[in-house]
Amino acid sequence: MHESLDEIERYVISKVKEIRETKKITQEDLSLSIGKNIGFISQIEAPSKKAKYNIVHLNLIAKVLKCSPKDFLPEKPL
Repeated sequence: MHESLDEIERYVISKVKEIRETKKITQEDLSLSIGKNIGFISQIEAPSKKAKYNIVHLNLIAKVLKCSPKDFLPEKPL
């Protein structure tokens, strides 16, 4: 894989951020509510970082945001 995040990873990160902001949940609160350190979400949302979510993270985040993990994915392949 190349150095920067793949298009699908960027898409998922931006969808999580969009839903998180719509629900007025801070990066810190979301990080802590999924059992991660306070900077976890900010590391992933920072464009300069290579951190990304895995499927377990997305499932936990969906529970906190009261949505489906499918909400973070595009309708069609990118």
